[in-house]
Amino acid sequence: MKKIITLSLIGLLAFNVASAQDGEVLTNKNGTAILPAAGDWGLGFNATPLLNYAGNMLGSSGTNSFTVTWDNSDHAISGKYFKDANTAYRGQLRIGMSSDKGQVLDGNGDVAMDSTIKSNSVILGVGLEKRRGHGRIQGYYGGDVMIGISGDKKSWEYTDKSNFIPERITEDKSAGNFHFGLMGIVGVEYFVLPRMSIGAEYNWGLMYSSTGESETTFEITEGNTETVKGSKSSSMTLDTGNNAGAIRLIFYF
Repeated sequence: MKKIITLSLIGLLAFNVASAQDGEVLTNKNGTAILPAAGDWGLGFNATPLLNYAGNMLGSSGTNSFTVTWDNSDHAISGKYFKDANTAYRGQLRIGMSSDKGQVLDGNGDVAMDSTIKSNSVILGVGLEKRRGHGRIQGYYGGDVMIGISGDKKSWEYTDKSNFIPERITEDKSAGNFHFGLMGIVGVEYFVLPRMSIGAEYNWGLMYSSTGESETTFEITEGNTETVKGSKSSSMTLDTGNNAGAIRLIFYF
């Protein structure tokens, strides 16, 4: 099996032989440019499912499937825009909102309670990337600034007025979360095909997060409510990271 994998890699490299002189664009034998250029966009994914799929196929696994997953732990869309061949603007974006409604029935099949759950999550990141390398191997470094907010609220409306339960919860607001990050980055990409690379990235920097007060409202007696607030918290860290260990698959177009 090791011989098969080794021969496959050698065949892939031989098929995509590329050469470039100083100042020239790196191309394969068909004349197609391999590296991204000014005006190109890049979109990243987690390459692990693809690598697992290929490994299972080579290993004759009985069950095999391929899925597309995130290349970061925040579930944000990540992309790049190239100002020139060696400079790229980076961005991450997530805007998530949901609202779920349900009902709880009593023993007679009548509606006893209506419930509503709302949540939101917003992440915005921008950065700058400088690149250098030799042939298909391209290293890069730069920095990112990221801001994120999230929260959710649950509410219950009791429609069965004949069966009052003391101190029942009517509303529960989770503490809102705020995150701010200022990170330096370093990474490497290998272009296995024209404008398609596999790579990995590490970061190091400052991350601040804060959690506000949670609020839980109880109906003590019928028509009378009381709200209990939770405590606030915050944290600040200076440390390294690697996007949850994701191997990145990036397409440029």
